[in-house]
Amino acid sequence: MLILCPECELQVSDKAITCPHCGYPLKDIFQNSPPRKIRPKKYPKLPNGFGQITELKNPNLRNRFRVMISQGKTEYGKPIQKLLKPKAYFPTYKAAYEALLKYHKDPFDLDASITVRELHDTWVKSRRNGVTNYITAWRWCEPVYDMQVRDLRPKHIKKCIEGDIPVTIKPLIKILFNLMLDYAVEYELVERNIARSFEISSNINDDIEENKKEHMSFTDTEISKLWKAVGIVPEVDSMLVQCYMGWRPQELCLLRIEDVNLDKNYIVGGLKTEAGKGRIVPIHPCIKPIIEKKIAIAKSLGSEYLFNVKLVTKTGKESMIHMQYAKYRKCFNAILKELKLNPEHRPHDPRKHFVTMAKKNKMDEYAIKRIVGHRIDDITEAVYTDRDPEWLYQEVCKIPMPTKKYKAV
Repeated sequence: MLILCPECELQVSDKAITCPHCGYPLKDIFQNSPPRKIRPKKYPKLPNGFGQITELKNPNLRNRFRVMISQGKTEYGKPIQKLLKPKAYFPTYKAAYEALLKYHKDPFDLDASITVRELHDTWVKSRRNGVTNYITAWRWCEPVYDMQVRDLRPKHIKKCIEGDIPVTIKPLIKILFNLMLDYAVEYELVERNIARSFEISSNINDDIEENKKEHMSFTDTEISKLWKAVGIVPEVDSMLVQCYMGWRPQELCLLRIEDVNLDKNYIVGGLKTEAGKGRIVPIHPCIKPIIEKKIAIAKSLGSEYLFNVKLVTKTGKESMIHMQYAKYRKCFNAILKELKLNPEHRPHDPRKHFVTMAKKNKMDEYAIKRIVGHRIDDITEAVYTDRDPEWLYQEVCKIPMPTKKYKAV
């Protein structure tokens, strides 16, 4: 017959002299011995697989209670114990137990607990392009760099957005966190994207509208100055390519050599919208020599990108790197200053200049939309009409060559 041991409460035979589990005496021959002291349990026993709270014996430790989580078993059936993240040591048993309860309400892979900075770096590496837009926005997010992604809350993101920062940067911060946390959800680092649970306040949107400047075309005098400066002022030729093709600045920077078809006079590229991605943009005859030269330079550098720019290090050493938006904007502003152009111009203005020239020279409206990547609402044109690159090229040739023949290379 089986009975319960008074000491360990495990089952033993009623004929046993002592408990085989804990050694507690069970027969009369041991009853004359002094009774064994039963130590009261200091802390409750945790369920199997729930976790482990250990009190470290070092009295000098401020946080003496260590929390471990069981995460699977070894090939021999031994539990694998890992420290709870982001914090595993606590000053009291109660605090440690509450942390363990919180973990079990929302279990996660302990190896997947990363900081916001680590998430940003991983997200950047996962994207082929479109990251340069958010470099400046990320610099304003320093208060959350070292936070655990799982601890991030809307109030933390709002604090970054609502700080004393340029108004045009605020929506970029919101978009940046939208994209980063979408990535975190995809790879199960978090369960939901908290950045998409709120919208930017109306006050910020009003400020953005008030500070938004109208784009402006270049005057004939300014275009003339640009042509005269080709080969003299760095990256003027890049600005002219944008003026005669209508690229967005970011799109221009991401064009690759493989995207160029010189035989059929077009380049394939584009970003941002469905209508803008992978569109065919004809090469105007006046800038074809510039494109040819850019290809030759890129090949000599071993670069896959069409536009590359000179970089001077702090030691004075010169090198060529792939053009990025921040560098293009810097060159753009330097050109305005060097050629004494209107200082209110912005890197998007060459795109507006192209559309203005196109309309002035009566280009087909649908050709303009296809070239600049705007949506075509007319179903007949958008769905049922095929337009080949030659048609687009003929349309863009309606824009006349520069009135004076300047050397473009």
